Amino acid sequence: MQSNPYPVPLNNRNLTWFAWGATVLVSVVPDIAFNEIVGFIPAWLFYVKIGFLIGLCLISFLLKPLRPLRNFFLILIAFFGLNALRSNFDFTLPFLQKLLGGSVFDTRMQAEQTGKLAVSIAMILVLLILGYKRKQFFLTRGDLKAPIDPVPWLGFPKRDPWPKFGLQWGLYIAIALAVFQYFGLRPGVDQMLRVIPILPSILFYAALNAFNEEIVYRSPMLVTLEPIGGSKHALWMAAFFFGIGHYFGVPGGLVGGVLSIFMGWILGKGMVETRGFFWTWWIHLLSDIAIFSFLAMSLV
Repeated sequence: MQSNPYPVPLNNRNLTWFAWGATVLVSVVPDIAFNEIVGFIPAWLFYVKIGFLIGLCLISFLLKPLRPLRNFFLILIAFFGLNALRSNFDFTLPFLQKLLGGSVFDTRMQAEQTGKLAVSIAMILVLLILGYKRKQFFLTRGDLKAPIDPVPWLGFPKRDPWPKFGLQWGLYIAIALAVFQYFGLRPGVDQMLRVIPILPSILFYAALNAFNEEIVYRSPMLVTLEPIGGSKHALWMAAFFFGIGHYFGVPGGLVGGVLSIFMGWILGKGMVETRGFFWTWWIHLLSDIAIFSFLAMSLV
């Protein structure tokens, strides 16, 4: 077993805190503030974030101290730009919906997940154009039996192998999400039974969504921030950016955001410590199966 699961130490403290500030400012934190204070999110806020990132990127070409963060600014510009571009296209594919069963769940999920896949492919191309190799942005299986960095407060005081940690916490998080949603929806037995024929679609879209979100939210931030802030800071920045976005998602609100940051930390931990994609994707998959199952119940 390797002696240090976090191979990249902190390199530049000032740039790390600068990256943290940029991460918070372009996350949904300003959206939350506007929503809570004035009751709505102004449309111009999106353009302010994009302009802010473009400005930082241009400054990084002029100021040498900021150059190490240039790729970080570029992947965030790509993140916002690609997601905005996605909304201008109709990704509805009736033949694919029919192939997967044509249920109301397929109608709800197909266009959304196909659009997300298009963004994922584009983000992979952006990373390759920026000069990163596939293994550098974790698009590989990784060392499945790599040791974890001990987490005593989660019940892992030793450097246990990732299968032990990943299998347990993947299950714990999925069960917690299922319980949370059960008490929110309180589905009847008939709703649960009607979801059974849709299970193949639930599994397919859960697997696809887990892949898409890891490629778009996790890999780009980790690969661009690790050389500056080290593995641990990069992990927490990616976890924050991913998790706080769930304030307006499922699970929602402040509690949902905090829980999603915790989940983002576990997912980032899997990527960083194994230097690969598998355990992160697996834990995310189990969580999405729980979320999508209850979404399907609400639709049927």
